[in-house]
Amino acid sequence: MTSPLADETMSAGSPLGMATPADFVPSGSEYPDSYWRSLLYFSGYRLAVATVLLIATAILGQSLLFGSWNRPLFVSGCVAYVVFAAVGFGTIAARRPSFPAQLVIQVSGDVLFIVLLLHASGGISSGLGLLLLANLAAAGIISRGRLTLFFASLASVAVLLEHTYEVLFFYGSYTMYLQAGLLSIGYFATAWLAHALAKRATASERLAAQREVDLASMSQVSQLVMQDMQDGVIVVDAKGVIRQMNARAEELLGPAPKVRDLYLKEYNSGLASRLARWRENPEAGFDPLRTILTQKVTAARFVPVGMRHSQGVVIFIEDLTRIQMQAQQMKLVSLGRLTANIAHEIRNPLSAINHATELLQEEQAENETQRRLLQIIHDNAKRLDRMVQDVLRLNRRDRAVRETFSLGDFLRNFSSQFCEIEKISPEIIRVELSVGANVSFDRSHLNQVMWNLCRNALRYCRRETGSVRVVVRAGTAPGTVELSVIDDGPGIAEPLRAHLFEPFFTTASAGTGLGLYIAREVCDANGASLSYVERAVGAQFTVVMKTV
Repeated sequence: MTSPLADETMSAGSPLGMATPADFVPSGSEYPDSYWRSLLYFSGYRLAVATVLLIATAILGQSLLFGSWNRPLFVSGCVAYVVFAAVGFGTIAARRPSFPAQLVIQVSGDVLFIVLLLHASGGISSGLGLLLLANLAAAGIISRGRLTLFFASLASVAVLLEHTYEVLFFYGSYTMYLQAGLLSIGYFATAWLAHALAKRATASERLAAQREVDLASMSQVSQLVMQDMQDGVIVVDAKGVIRQMNARAEELLGPAPKVRDLYLKEYNSGLASRLARWRENPEAGFDPLRTILTQKVTAARFVPVGMRHSQGVVIFIEDLTRIQMQAQQMKLVSLGRLTANIAHEIRNPLSAINHATELLQEEQAENETQRRLLQIIHDNAKRLDRMVQDVLRLNRRDRAVRETFSLGDFLRNFSSQFCEIEKISPEIIRVELSVGANVSFDRSHLNQVMWNLCRNALRYCRRETGSVRVVVRAGTAPGTVELSVIDDGPGIAEPLRAHLFEPFFTTASAGTGLGLYIAREVCDANGASLSYVERAVGAQFTVVMKTV
């Protein structure tokens, strides 16, 4: 499961398919949504100012100082300003013309209309020129510092020209040039401050974009590492919600439900209880965990994320079956070479001993003790010969010649032959076929596996009707079939289950301890798997093989 993760939009041209800081900086006519959104808010501010001036004029009338020189011009200017602000919303929605053009047009319109209202209200002394400070600051921040000094120059020139017009045609005071100059200085100071703040904001955006790229790269690299790990990895937060999970964890513990917030206790209650105990006592040890769905024996290791165990935790799931098999393979590398050589040397003298014993048994023994001793020699010689043959099969387990055949026909023939050779009633073994399937398997290898499993089941079953069941059903994975041998005996004690497939491990006095080990080896050679399945009554061994 991959774990429940948020999807990321990535640029195809950058390393690892990630976005780069250049994607956050406008180039040419391409501006991100944040620029247009800021321009929309600016238009909303403009519309609010124009509407407030118009409403104040309509309500207060002659008592309002604004428009004292030319009230019709002031009212007309407010109406035109409202219309201009409303049209700006439409052009922003259409994003035509380009962003820089719209910004220049709108700020120029602000300068034009505010200076017109200022003129209709008596000039500099009306105080309406202060409205341009907010507009210049907003324009500088929206444009990220571009054209801020141009806008300040435009506003200063407009104010100075308006006052000059008053001096020339309406007997304005020359002393008000000082106030107009101070207002122009305020325009440039505001523009410069907005420019500095915009540069800092742009640098912060670039740094944040770079950090986002780095974090996205690290996240993707960690995902690749997690997916390639041999162990299962589950990331759980402080609330017990699974945040990440690799495919190996699902192979070991079973598929995870596709839900948004999947709690660990809902996915695997046994693992959740161990996590709770670990948080209470980090030094506590745990027995291997067997998963019901996958029949895997696993070990969990908990690593806290942060300084406290109550926070998030990374759970590493180790496949003990794989580790045990690797350890067995390493142990048998040297053992196989030695035993193969010894087995060849033992067979000749062992055959001679067995043959001599048979000749002595044909002669008339002097007493019962002599006959019993000869029988002991004969039985043990046969046991040694069988052990030698099993050892020699270890070197031939990979020589599988697969063939396609009907599993049902094979099992029916095998059942009749097994009952005839073992001299038991055919009713003891019952073949149950819920599906018919053709499998690809080495016929002699499958015969060897079934012979071993059925002989073990016969040894411990009650020898009643249906005491040994050979069940075939569809596998959980697509294109597989499960072949199970089930008996009604006492089952296998829990302490012995971990050693079932170890070489030379046996509980029978006459066994070699190689039967189940060789059966699993030949199953692996044929692309199948052999495992023990826990049952309330009896024992069950299941072979999962591919269908054709």
